[in-house]
Amino acid sequence: MVFNIFLKVVLPNCFKVKIVDAIHPEDKKIVQVSNCGGHSRLALSDICDPESSLCMSDLSSNAIIGSNLHIFTHAQLKVITSNFSSFNFLGEGGFGPVYKGFIDDKIKPGLEAQPVAVKLLDLEGDQGHIEWLTEVVLLGQLRHPNLVKLIGYCWEDEQRLLVYEYMARGDLENQLFRRCSSSLPWLTRMKIAVDAAKGLAFLHGEVKPVIYRDFKASNILLDSDYTAKLSDFGLAKDCLEGSDTHVTTRVMGTYGYAAPEYMMTGSLTTRSDVYSFGVVLLELLTGRQAIDKKRPNREQNLVKWARPILRDSHKLDRIMDPRLEGQYSTKGAKKVAALAYQCLSQQPKSRPTMSNVVKILEPILDLKDIPIGPFVYVVPSFDCKNSGLDNDGNLKTKGSEENKVQIISDQDDKGSPIREKRLGYRHKNQLKCATVHLDTHLYRTLRQEFR
Repeated sequence: MVFNIFLKVVLPNCFKVKIVDAIHPEDKKIVQVSNCGGHSRLALSDICDPESSLCMSDLSSNAIIGSNLHIFTHAQLKVITSNFSSFNFLGEGGFGPVYKGFIDDKIKPGLEAQPVAVKLLDLEGDQGHIEWLTEVVLLGQLRHPNLVKLIGYCWEDEQRLLVYEYMARGDLENQLFRRCSSSLPWLTRMKIAVDAAKGLAFLHGEVKPVIYRDFKASNILLDSDYTAKLSDFGLAKDCLEGSDTHVTTRVMGTYGYAAPEYMMTGSLTTRSDVYSFGVVLLELLTGRQAIDKKRPNREQNLVKWARPILRDSHKLDRIMDPRLEGQYSTKGAKKVAALAYQCLSQQPKSRPTMSNVVKILEPILDLKDIPIGPFVYVVPSFDCKNSGLDNDGNLKTKGSEENKVQIISDQDDKGSPIREKRLGYRHKNQLKCATVHLDTHLYRTLRQEFR
């Protein structure tokens, strides 16, 4: 009761919206909407303006956000997720828990049968109704291949839920940093970087630019083809009229990713997102997290440790992810390092725009100087106990040479001077994961041992 009273106070019916066409009698959707401000979309700032805000009836009829979204009942979402079963639990963030579900024609006629991700607002969590409403209003109006698709929402009493397209490979943080899995290949990492950059460039290129404000690895979702899409728009903000700046007194975001000027002054610009992008770019290069308290003191903050090295291309091997085993483009790595250095500049004006970032990154996908190594098949595993790895991700051994797996080249020229020179420093670091190398020579060797 108290919560409902709060909503009525905070969200009075003051939007000046002109509905061009009538509401559809069956699914209550608006075919076309225009607002008095003449903008291409509703401004996020209107949500929090006490003199110009949104009422429940406007949102429930989709009068504000148009016809892109479907309205679900809480009962429907319980069916979709098998009553929010623990077997369908995908994870939990600042907004709340996320569950996998499946929609078919029986539940929502006219909607294509598909898997979905259902996110529940945790009423006791860090985010609240305004963040939920921000996602609905923003993603209800904006569509782009590199923004996660919001299918619909539920608003019943105190229940606040969001229904998204299901992203089969989860988030980048899980794919990049989990120990008991194969490492993301170089080109896959670059594809993810390009996709994420395009998503940010789209937001910044709007007539009324959007500042994402919480760009980080865990907010980059990946589909089955590793196409990256930005998610979690609850902290997004519109730029001030006629500028690329938004000033806020409440600093929010994630430590390690947030731009230094935003942390100190609350001044938020599109270049703040560029800094955060630089942090993720550095994570893709190094395979290290932005903040890692398990490392030595001087290496816990990734930007402070790695940024000085980015200036010297001859030292770049020192910070490259050893799990890549040298299988990356040298020219590409140097360009990415130089770009990351620019993005992480302390001076916002010295950082490139996201449109320029896209132009720099896209040609890297076409570079052909990636060394050719032996084909490697990575044994899939779900936990370290069953994967043959110890807690640090190293292969378990009993002290004998019988349990060790040796990497042998296709030409069996591991010790040749030419090969050693080609591999150089980049192959000194050993890959820490359980692998089976499908190499003809290795196959013959193992076959002889088992005779």
